Amino acid sequence: MTELKELTPAELKARLVEAEDNLEALRFQLDAGQLPNTARVSAVRRDIARLRTVVREHELGLRTLKGKVK
Repeated sequence: MTELKELTPAELKARLVEAEDNLEALRFQLDAGQLPNTARVSAVRRDIARLRTVVREHELGLRTLKGKVK
């Protein structure tokens, strides 16, 4: 989480898109029965939630670019 707080909004959005794509691929693997670690889906969903939270904090002006909360 500390690493996310130091990223710029553009970098956060890029990571969010990447994580959402990863989640989609994991869901396909889960449906096909090819996913050995099913807990990975939950972990990626939590990562997406964390990313969305930090992006929203930037949008509301609650977080500066250095990662400090006002």
